[in-house]
Amino acid sequence: MTVREISESEHLAFVRAQRSASFLQTPAWGHVKREWRRQSIGWFRDGEEAPVGAALVLYRQLPKVRRYLAYLPEGPLIDWADEDLAAWLTPMAAHVKARGAFGVRIGPPVVTRRWDAAAIKAGIADEGVHRLGELAPTERDGAGARVVSQLRELGWRSQAVAGGFAAGQPQHVFQVPLAGRSEEDVLAGMNQLWRRNIKKAAKAGVEVTSTSTVEGIGTELKAFHDLYVHTAERDRFTPRPLSYFRTMVEALAAEEPDRITLHLARHEGDLVAATIAIRVGAHAWYSYGASSSEKREVRGSNAVQWAMMRAAIAAGADVYDLRGITETLDPDDPHVGLIQFKVGTGGEAVEYAGEWDLPLHRPLYRAFDLYMLRRG
Repeated sequence: MTVREISESEHLAFVRAQRSASFLQTPAWGHVKREWRRQSIGWFRDGEEAPVGAALVLYRQLPKVRRYLAYLPEGPLIDWADEDLAAWLTPMAAHVKARGAFGVRIGPPVVTRRWDAAAIKAGIADEGVHRLGELAPTERDGAGARVVSQLRELGWRSQAVAGGFAAGQPQHVFQVPLAGRSEEDVLAGMNQLWRRNIKKAAKAGVEVTSTSTVEGIGTELKAFHDLYVHTAERDRFTPRPLSYFRTMVEALAAEEPDRITLHLARHEGDLVAATIAIRVGAHAWYSYGASSSEKREVRGSNAVQWAMMRAAIAAGADVYDLRGITETLDPDDPHVGLIQFKVGTGGEAVEYAGEWDLPLHRPLYRAFDLYMLRRG
């Protein structure tokens, strides 16, 4: 197995051939993360011209030195079921090291455990349970466990952060399975409150519109961003600038006509909720959301979420991904409200293998590690 740089068109062709892949592993995402140097790489077997694996590598330079952290968010796209992961990861590490990397960080897209909605609700109600990890999973994935074991044996270091969100991509997410399910099936799987709120929004006259073109999203993006900034002020998080979303829309929409979609929920002309959805193959994500503090009673957030789920079902998606959650099930923790909202969809909490580092230049990696620890 050898690893070498490939063109973005070769990379995109490989992504298109997969049933699903993370949008963070598309060539377009490299154009969104402008502060990183981007590179598409492919894995090749001897004598074969077509790649059998691919990845987007983002290189982040250390201050004052020409050395880099090579980052493969939610990747690489390789055969993670292979019992010899060294055959894939060793040539990849050698490739990025030759290009100045002092360390490499990956996010294997493999699931280790799942908890269904009933299990999570029981966990929240149980005073003796405070975290997902303390709750018996509904399902354990043997393949995911083998990946974690192999990574440790090969010298990779887990970057899991207890309790909250990690600095990189979330290890725990919430997903609604869609494969083989109709709109009626998904709606029936929701709790009574979610179904009632969706009906309430429709009865109140909430209208949800969607657009996937650069021109269409561009027309509405300022309205979305204004509401998003309002949401950030209310919920006390730091918002991204409008320019970031413009770059994101232009890059993703140029790659595929239905890669990114803006959904807007209005009531009597007032924007009450808005979201950005992304889809790669059979995997659909809720990426960003915003909601008004006014007219909460018309349930615009439920209406726009249901519109995104229906669009994912219509597109043939296997999963609707509501992205990150924390591990907390403590009713006194402010983060528990996020998982309670998502549990109402009838989906499941999913644990991935998480992010893993391999030091390639140990003194520089230790300095980087210390720097990150000081940043908190």
